Amino acid sequence: KTYLGRSEANECRCNALGILGMAFNERAADALPVLKAYLALTERYCPNVRGVLTAQGNLATCLGNLGRSDEAVILEREIYDRRVAMQGISHEETILTGNNLVG
Repeated sequence: KTYLGRSEANECRCNALGILGMAFNERAADALPVLKAYLALTERYCPNVRGVLTAQGNLATCLGNLGRSDEAVILEREIYDRRVAMQGISHEETILTGNNLVG
């Protein structure tokens, strides 16, 4: 698949999807399919696990904004567990993710 001559794996294209999803901040229903597509591309092509975790966090926030708290908490828990395994419990990003679980 291509988008304006760019492959699906193109970093600019992936980043554009992420930015578009975040731009829909006030319109979570519109943001949801964009953020899901961004996460799928990131999981497929992003060599950086932290990028995947960020995409998952954005999706979890969107789900929470839509009132889908159960799904959001499950996703946040996955993110937290992966961050603890990768970075340790004292790392700033782990602590912020933990805060998302209780907040």
